Amino acid sequence: MTTFGKSLKSFGVEIIKTLKLIARNKVGLFGMIMVLAITLISFVGPLVVPPETRAHPELINKPPSREHPFGTDFQGRDNLTMVIHGGKDVLLVAFLAGVLTTFVAVTVGAVSAFFGGAVDSFLMTITDIWLTIPRFLLLVVVATLVELENVWMLAVFLSVFGWPGLARQIRSQVLSLKKREYVEAAQLLDLGAGHIILREMLPNMMNYIMIALISAMTSAIYSQTGLVFLGVVPFGNNWGVMFSLAYAKNAIYNPNAAASLLAPMGAIILFQLSLVMFSRSLEEIFNPRLRAGV
Repeated sequence: MTTFGKSLKSFGVEIIKTLKLIARNKVGLFGMIMVLAITLISFVGPLVVPPETRAHPELINKPPSREHPFGTDFQGRDNLTMVIHGGKDVLLVAFLAGVLTTFVAVTVGAVSAFFGGAVDSFLMTITDIWLTIPRFLLLVVVATLVELENVWMLAVFLSVFGWPGLARQIRSQVLSLKKREYVEAAQLLDLGAGHIILREMLPNMMNYIMIALISAMTSAIYSQTGLVFLGVVPFGNNWGVMFSLAYAKNAIYNPNAAASLLAPMGAIILFQLSLVMFSRSLEEIFNPRLRAGV
């Protein structure tokens, strides 16, 4: 068997092992299935379902029916179709902002705790100052001054404001790990800060880091939805835009138009709930003792 074949077989074995670990927790398994389903619908659905490109005056604000399970909006467009086409940007921003926020927080928290002294004092002073600022209000103000042209810019923008709280939590975790025997042994062997942090500490924090990533993703969803609702990020056709437009057209006062608010809000809640449920399986995946038992 070639080296590539062996690597492919090993990868397949690890995938199967991971799926078995996830299946141990039924709630976590259901959450993973829902996350994958929502992701598939959001990215593949628009390729299958034609977009709503014109208004239908005769169908304005119709309640849910067999033809329109999620009702119609203020222009008579099908809310289900709008939900399918509106998920991609929300999911992309949530994932990118979550990854960037977690990366910055882990870097700042780990470096601060590991080196201590002046480095720790300097980084934590910046973190504490950033924590005292009302971040969402500042987020709104800065968003009115900065032109956010695409999901990448919005993700970077959200991550800049989202890392301080997580950085302090990571710092506490690293301070605890510094007292472990294997870390002290690595320091005595002079393996270097990079090796100790990346190879000794972070693998033992992966469960915590992944849960923090999910938390950062849910926070990013709230933040981007809030910015879209306030009209400071007026791009795309996502769930936040759907909710904002429905609210602006007084859907809250029209019982027949309630579906226009509930459809995007339900999609956001369902995706966040799926992420939280999936996080219950992360202990099974990243705990070395549990992996060894499969």
